Amino acid sequence: MTPKESTTTPAADDVRARLLRQRLAGGGRRARAGIEPADRSGHLPLSFGQEQMWFLSRLDPDSTEYLVPVAFRLRGPLDEAALGRAWDAMTARHEILRTRHVLTGTEPEQLVDAPRTGTLAVTRAASEADARAVVEDECARPFDLAADWPTRAGLIRIADDDHVLLLVSHHIACDAWSTGILVSELSTAYAAFAEGRDLPLAPPALQYADFAAWQRGQASGERFARRLSYWKTRLAGLEPLELPFDRPRPPVRGHGGAEVDLVLSDAVADRVRAVAEAQDTTVFTVLLAAYQLLLGRYTGRREAAVGTVVSGRGRPELQGMLGYGVNTLVLRNRWGAGDSFAELVAAAKRGSLDAYDNQAVPFAKVVAEVEPERDLSRTPVYQAVFTMHEGGGAGPALPGITAEPFLADGGVARCDLELQVRDSRTGPLTGRLIYATDLFDRETVDRMGRHLAGLLDALTAAPERPVSALEILDDGERDRFLAAGRGAAGGPHRSVLERF
Repeated sequence: MTPKESTTTPAADDVRARLLRQRLAGGGRRARAGIEPADRSGHLPLSFGQEQMWFLSRLDPDSTEYLVPVAFRLRGPLDEAALGRAWDAMTARHEILRTRHVLTGTEPEQLVDAPRTGTLAVTRAASEADARAVVEDECARPFDLAADWPTRAGLIRIADDDHVLLLVSHHIACDAWSTGILVSELSTAYAAFAEGRDLPLAPPALQYADFAAWQRGQASGERFARRLSYWKTRLAGLEPLELPFDRPRPPVRGHGGAEVDLVLSDAVADRVRAVAEAQDTTVFTVLLAAYQLLLGRYTGRREAAVGTVVSGRGRPELQGMLGYGVNTLVLRNRWGAGDSFAELVAAAKRGSLDAYDNQAVPFAKVVAEVEPERDLSRTPVYQAVFTMHEGGGAGPALPGITAEPFLADGGVARCDLELQVRDSRTGPLTGRLIYATDLFDRETVDRMGRHLAGLLDALTAAPERPVSALEILDDGERDRFLAAGRGAAGGPHRSVLERF
């Protein structure tokens, strides 16, 4: 799992579930109008997501919070000239890779520069440690969005048959979907040029500036108003998530982060999948319900709102587009004292499907409606995130070259607490909890991970049992609380907040 995979879609099976529901609704539908090329003679606006990234960059120009680094160790007889030519081809074919974001008058706009050659920077490193130092330095170097292209590509030569390929992008021009496209196309271009062939890729169906202008045009009309009204109603009265932090929340949110690993055993993972099948839903939904329940236990509430992301590429012409296409959805769930886990899963399923049906509303628009007064100490609307990923991240497939991930964790937290889980369809579920180091100690988040695993063990073993009957403390924790005089032996089970 790469450091920035929080930008990926929750899971492909959730998208399939949404499409299946649409198909089961029956009836034909009118063909949608295609996305037309933007007028290149005038102002090229930013998309709503880009505008949010641009604004955050203006607030803190030196921040590296929204950098998306990808690095691979390449072992074998690499053709450096072919790789350099392949990267030049990428910047030529995708305008977003050579777009600057500047303030013109009172509004930011996109300025697309002409393609140029020699855009792959090649440096030497005496050792693996030196190469890692170069990577770390590049990951700590911010972008000037008005002056710089939003992706830096570098090749670090350790030896003739040992290199590191590093791509560092600003989120304003990149998401996980884009990274996958870029790595795949770069591999294809390299293979062709190394063998003396022409680039075999057809031109992109759409450039990002076309999408941004089209998205702006969609943010009006009765249909859009109905979708925006859904979010206003769904998120009405939502209070900030206040977990029991180890330190007071600072007045301005930092972005320092760390992580703890999470593993759900084969037995628990199999029961999670069984509950998903029995509820006619997805593993994502089952894990979402358990995560929301955990957050509720820690806050003493019977509700929780969790942010997640969708690819934002439901239209065919957007599948091959590079750029910031993702959108954030806020998934809110409520439950009663007597509700079972099966009922929580059913509610999470309904809420998720409704959210996917209204995902065309950019999150920036939702924020403007439901939280117009920004609190700089926390992320707007939600403070916890859950994303899910399938299989393993693919590296470049270069002929005669072995590629493996090289990048260490970026040390960034984009909210208070984020759960990432990887599902390989069989065997255990693995993941990590990423946390804000301004708020939490590692020991606290490690305990949260154990509590989540314990909850899932109990919940999936008896999904019809009322969730209020389940205890999240293990025997050792309970004994420590009792020994500290915070409870009485033989007393009733209480939430962790009540025990504190």
